[in-house]
Amino acid sequence: MRQVINKILFMVMLTISISGCDDFLTEVNPNAISTDNFWKNLRDCESGMIAVYNQLRNPSIVELVPESLRADLAWPGYGRPNATNEFYLQTFTDGSKPGNNKWSELYKGIFRANQVIKGLEGIEDQMNTEEDKAKWVLLMAEARFFRGLFHFYAHSSFNQGQVVIFDFVPQSEKEFYQTVSPSEQVIEFFRKDFEFAHQHLPLTRTGFNGEGVPLDPQMLGRVSKGTVGAILGTSYLYEKDYVNAARYFKEVIDSGVYRLAHVGENSTTKGEFNEESILEISYDLNFKLEETVYSSKGTKSIYAMLISQVGGWRSLIPSCWLIMAYKNDALDPNDSRNLIVYTEIDPETGEEVQKTRLRDYSLRTSYSIALPDDRDLIYYGASPTVIRAQFSNLECAYFRKYSNWDIAQSEADLNNQSGINFRLMRLADVYLMYAEALIKGGTDESGVEEAIRYINRVRNRSALTLLGDTKDINFPQSTIDNINYDAMKLMEHLMYVERPLELALDGYAIRQLDLRRWGITKQRFQELSEITYTVDNFNYIDEQGENKVRYNCVIKEGYNPDYPNINLIDYTQAAANYNEDSHDYFPIPNIEKASNPNIFNPK
Repeated sequence: MRQVINKILFMVMLTISISGCDDFLTEVNPNAISTDNFWKNLRDCESGMIAVYNQLRNPSIVELVPESLRADLAWPGYGRPNATNEFYLQTFTDGSKPGNNKWSELYKGIFRANQVIKGLEGIEDQMNTEEDKAKWVLLMAEARFFRGLFHFYAHSSFNQGQVVIFDFVPQSEKEFYQTVSPSEQVIEFFRKDFEFAHQHLPLTRTGFNGEGVPLDPQMLGRVSKGTVGAILGTSYLYEKDYVNAARYFKEVIDSGVYRLAHVGENSTTKGEFNEESILEISYDLNFKLEETVYSSKGTKSIYAMLISQVGGWRSLIPSCWLIMAYKNDALDPNDSRNLIVYTEIDPETGEEVQKTRLRDYSLRTSYSIALPDDRDLIYYGASPTVIRAQFSNLECAYFRKYSNWDIAQSEADLNNQSGINFRLMRLADVYLMYAEALIKGGTDESGVEEAIRYINRVRNRSALTLLGDTKDINFPQSTIDNINYDAMKLMEHLMYVERPLELALDGYAIRQLDLRRWGITKQRFQELSEITYTVDNFNYIDEQGENKVRYNCVIKEGYNPDYPNINLIDYTQAAANYNEDSHDYFPIPNIEKASNPNIFNPK
């Protein structure tokens, strides 16, 4: 940690790189400024706060590919059936690079936040006007929120929650050598930061005009009381404190600030900072053009390059069970959003005839993954998706989320750089967590009816069949599945259908953390390793009107004895290798153990 963070002790401004902050760099030479003389006014503290926000951009914090592979969401790239990825195989160690990088970048964020806090404390007595005092409080609340958030993420990811607490800026090498604190102390620490931010941040930083247009675009992305409430609720849910979790989630829901957006606007450039967004990481192709996608000073993302098959690396593709779950996502046949109007030539008259059919797959499915037989949504300028995607090597689907399928012909058109914001928290997640809190993880029957209402809000947004054996008064025309859910059955639906299909790839390691907190990771891998899938060919007509075939790309459950090489089984090695003590959390990284003699021993 010390080696990674040492630089920012001397100059936080060296790493400020967010859109709109260049003006902060034109007045002085930042290399001549030390932390002792930099923090002179609110403008300096605002500059430092920008650097804190910017730290969230670092891809090593989210670690999208390793965290998805650690869970049950994905296969590690192309080349089935053999996998070598250490996270998919559950063989990672304290020397694994993603774990080391995540630790380093989280603590870099903590140190940046601490510098802003210290700077604000140093100028508090200069706040002579009400306007300055109010801005000082806002900046302090933001800084403490992010210090809490980075500690919360570290607690969620490392060493059973026993991680290092930093509430100060080290002034000497010796002060870097801190020991880990018990999990309970870490929770108490970050919750105090969250509570301060929750008390002092406004309900919204921008608001909308009722038509989805922000009232103050300059404040888009700044954290608010709603942001903090959602994260606080999550922290309580993770500890199975359902009462407090429900309290904070309901406050966010009842605030009137957020509402569900179109399902297709939560993972593309089109719907950035929409009314469903609670916390998202901002990226942009139009700023810092001189910086590459790999630069910590840049404003571009690598996620599309990692995900896409069209011009990208496809470093992860959906796992077999997830593809099947999306294929079986039950669309409502009575919802007009699921009707496709098309024209066909009458073979007898030669005239065009207008016809109607149901969508091939649900809206949620189409906007989440690309399937070879999905005709209803363009994919890099073509429909069906099979025209643009190869679907070779037993690859039966690709993630559509966080790829530029809607604005490019290929990721190569954008030089493999993406400006899509990454969604860390949105209202649908809050609805589903609130539903889980209402039924207390499947143990409280009294909350079932209300929980179903919130799950159905998420499902109705995607024109899906709703849950329950009675009509939902909010959606009286919708089709219901006529199932009588008790608390446990509803919890199973949340675990194996609603949360993974709605939130795949979103958030901070949501699926991995969900599986762990439910205590089902080992069981999940074991169950999935016992399911066999096989594949069929797909015949289609290309853009030139020629008949073509994609071989072995339409997945189905079952075994083909005639062609054993096209049968697929996921997670066999994960089921054998997974160990709660070793793989529930990342271990403390070896770089920290090597550099910090006190990491496990109090001074």
